[in-house]
Amino acid sequence: MTPRVCAFIAFGANLGDPAAAFALALQRLGDLPDSRVLARSSLYRTAPVGVEGQPDYINAVIELSTALPARHLLEALLAIEHEGGRTRDFHMAPRTMDLDLLLYGDAVIDEHGLQVPHPRMHLRAFTLVPLAEIAPEVIIPGRGRAADLLPGVADQAIARA
Repeated sequence: MTPRVCAFIAFGANLGDPAAAFALALQRLGDLPDSRVLARSSLYRTAPVGVEGQPDYINAVIELSTALPARHLLEALLAIEHEGGRTRDFHMAPRTMDLDLLLYGDAVIDEHGLQVPHPRMHLRAFTLVPLAEIAPEVIIPGRGRAADLLPGVADQAIARA
């Protein structure tokens, strides 16, 4: 039997119907081979980071139990984004669905196109707050417990949607 890993996936969308996109993402993640959605955070509204003139984002985090290797999981996330209408017109473009692999068990991975833990997740309320909602005790390798990192993002506006 292939060992299972708890992976955490960030969801974000600021075009179309983010709630419907989130439902699609949850369904498709649950349909992946040897995978099961364990938890999902509330939906949160946040302003875009690093750009102006875009609609607010709806963000969440999903906990997935999976036997898929990290690279295969990333490829599945990209395929789900594509199904959800994601285009990559330019850097930081608004999007119908964005799925980022935040954590893959306690693995530290630094490969072309795949960095785990996500390198900026501990700096962003839109990933850290929903992660801490569903897994406050989870350890972000090299950073510490999710709940302990919340004061570092307390100055960023985030609200339940």
